[in-house]
Amino acid sequence: MNDLLNLLRGIAPTLATAVAGPLGGAAVSAIASRLGVGDTVEEVAKAIAGDPAAAAKLQELELEYAKLDAADRDSARKREAEISTSATAPWYSKMVTPFLAMGMFLLWSIVNVLLLNSSIPDAMREIVIRMLGSLDAATMLILSYYFGNSHKH
Repeated sequence: MNDLLNLLRGIAPTLATAVAGPLGGAAVSAIASRLGVGDTVEEVAKAIAGDPAAAAKLQELELEYAKLDAADRDSARKREAEISTSATAPWYSKMVTPFLAMGMFLLWSIVNVLLLNSSIPDAMREIVIRMLGSLDAATMLILSYYFGNSHKH
């Protein structure tokens, strides 16, 4: 697996991330299908290492993946815009996302203020750290949703 990841990191970093992620088996199968080999990690790594044209095939696959990813985000944005500008959508449908975002941000702010102004008992430290980590992650998702995010390739 490490051999395959090392090969992919130099050629197609997004595919390397996909192979290392929870859907790694599906990513390996997609790469194997593109290269015309069996869908084992060893066969894919061997095909990439032995075929100079494999890099071009992998970059094409990575481009397809990027297009699908962009289309997915675009459809979510269009859905949100349609609901928020719809004359027939009820007010609560338009306000669910902003209310959830404001509520999460308010909760995150309150927890941080409380943590800065009080001491945490030793028995509760791990629970509080876990809770704060979850709130931090949710806050970052909200900020990414409203202000966009950047992908580094």
